Amino acid sequence: MSRVAVLGGGLAGLSAALRAADAGHTVTLLERRPRLGGLAGSFRRGPAHVDTGQHVFLRCCEAYRGLLDRLGVTGSTTLQERLDITVLRPGATPARLRRDRPPAVVTRLPGLRRVPAPHLARAMLRYDALPWRARLALPRAAAALRRLDPADPAVDARSFGDWLRHHGQGPAAVRALWDLVGTPTLNAGADSASLALAATVFGIGLLGEADAADIGWSTVPLGDLHDVAARRALDAAGVRVALSTRVREVARLDGAWRVAVTGRDGAHEALDVDAVVCALPPDGAAAVLPEPVGAELAVAAAGLGASPIVDVHLVLDRPVLPVPFAAGLDTEVQWVFDRSAAHGALPPGAQYLVVSLSAADAYLPLGAEALVARFTTELGRLLPAMAGARLLDGFVTREPRATFRPTPGSAAHRPAAETTLPALALAGAWTDTGWPATMEGAVRSGETAAGVVTRTVDRARVAA
Repeated sequence: MSRVAVLGGGLAGLSAALRAADAGHTVTLLERRPRLGGLAGSFRRGPAHVDTGQHVFLRCCEAYRGLLDRLGVTGSTTLQERLDITVLRPGATPARLRRDRPPAVVTRLPGLRRVPAPHLARAMLRYDALPWRARLALPRAAAALRRLDPADPAVDARSFGDWLRHHGQGPAAVRALWDLVGTPTLNAGADSASLALAATVFGIGLLGEADAADIGWSTVPLGDLHDVAARRALDAAGVRVALSTRVREVARLDGAWRVAVTGRDGAHEALDVDAVVCALPPDGAAAVLPEPVGAELAVAAAGLGASPIVDVHLVLDRPVLPVPFAAGLDTEVQWVFDRSAAHGALPPGAQYLVVSLSAADAYLPLGAEALVARFTTELGRLLPAMAGARLLDGFVTREPRATFRPTPGSAAHRPAAETTLPALALAGAWTDTGWPATMEGAVRSGETAAGVVTRTVDRARVAA
């Protein structure tokens, strides 16, 4: 039975650990934090539960949804019956971007989800956040976007914004649709984003199968899913989990691997294994892995860079947002989520809102007090019920290195799971998954990396 060390307990790491255990390996999962889940986790702030980021998933995120099933927590999430986004605008009635329900006679046909449906085209034509002329130009651009090959380096080298302008999408359409959806998914605006990654997001999600873009979210703190439930599943699979354990170095030793760590008590230890899955961030992986992989990843990390996310948390004395989440248009509010059910300690009648700001470079230098005041005011421009509401609590969470920057040409910096060193594989949403840095990409990467080390170890066993 082969021994596998998985470095990092985010979604990529825990997916890799489960898949490696399923393949019959003896697995140890090492995580420097005192919890699992990485950037899709939660922490306690007094009696309240706070998610490290406001994460959603789509119906088309099959790997992530499979992980939820494996963890036994699908029932702790909700998934829309059909895509339905409320779009808040200052001084205007909210708009809605909502797909059609397929006709009853069509829903009974086999293979429906594989048939490209006109559900979004009709939704675009009804989307009154745009004037008619702009709406009429949307379906043609959408059809052209679906025809792109995201694996083509020439597509990756071009910016999404440049392509949109070339296909008749003016500033209003970019602002009201393409950036409305693309910025939180890519963590970049259209002009800063790779066309290939945008084509993946829109081609698989909004423009793919009839129900692919239906939005799902956790109804409990993310830590309940990706930490508490994950630990149960890992334990059941026989995976040893070492939290508060920092990896210092990974070295090749006598045809195997030695992982040097510092444990929670500060003691230095060494773990001898047959294979390693490194699911650390790119700079962390570069710092601990041996040459030539470490040097290669240092270059990749510099090329990929990092894009921040900032969340502004507001506890109000009454409900002001009547839907689970909404997007903002012509406002600094990008998306706002009602996380009241996950808070855990709300006063009676209060509502807990989180304003999520992607590609948030401009907000990183601002203090928490200024951001809370700024977005309390902005929500007042969007939600009439804010007029009588009182702010009970406000705070800010920041993730300066939330994702890599999905700039044109970024695909060249994303390494494959398989490395040039035997039985060493890479995982993480920043690796070459074909997806942007999402929960789906992270889970896919972990499963791929576990497959790589399994094949390598099996070949070595046969050769011996």
